[in-house]
Amino acid sequence: MALSACATEHVSRAELTDLSSSVRALRAENERLESRLEKLEQQLAVSTARSTPAPQAPSTARPAPAPIAKEALPALTVVKLKPKKEAAPKIATEVEVAEPTPDTVIDLKSTPQGAPMGEADTIVADSQFQNGSEALNTGNAEGGISQLLQFATDWPRHPKADNALYLAGLGMVALKDYEQASKTFDQVVQKYPAGDAVLDSMLKLAECRVKLNKPKEAKATLERIVSGFPGTSAASQAQARLASLPSASNAATP
Repeated sequence: MALSACATEHVSRAELTDLSSSVRALRAENERLESRLEKLEQQLAVSTARSTPAPQAPSTARPAPAPIAKEALPALTVVKLKPKKEAAPKIATEVEVAEPTPDTVIDLKSTPQGAPMGEADTIVADSQFQNGSEALNTGNAEGGISQLLQFATDWPRHPKADNALYLAGLGMVALKDYEQASKTFDQVVQKYPAGDAVLDSMLKLAECRVKLNKPKEAKATLERIVSGFPGTSAASQAQARLASLPSASNAATP
């Protein structure tokens, strides 16, 4: 009887273990099936939502406003602003103008070359200017000066007439003929006050006057550049030269 009891207890425990394993397996399978069922339900809901047409939103369009009658528009009102009592600040507009003197101005009517230049005249004039410039560049100062001065005399209306005089003055400076160079640069200033060589000519004119022991005249020329052409490179150079310009009392006797 003891042996029979032990065998029965042993079989019951084995069966219990098997049953427990089966229960756990069934529970796991049940959870898996439930998860699968939940996913299928979600997919079915999405498919149903996509196939169902979206409800149309109620129309929010407003009827067009009725045109406003012209009589309903308000009249425009003109408002006059009171001017300020303070006067506008004055701006210094006085600029010295270099006017040519009557004895140096070019009389185009009495000059044979005063008539408009033709194509042939332009070729001759350009060649004459080119030859004079090349003569200066190659060291033939006297020949270059002569050709450039002749060019300025023959073609006073040529756009390069003032440049020809300026280059001729540079040649005279190279020959240390400061007196004649001073007259040539002054001729540029007097005859061509609006030319593109006038500022360089004024700087060189002041330089020649310093060489000729004329500090007062040199100072007047430099001050004329500073006051008449403010903001230019020439004005800056003139200002710097004024600072180093010797006074009349300290000027050496030539």
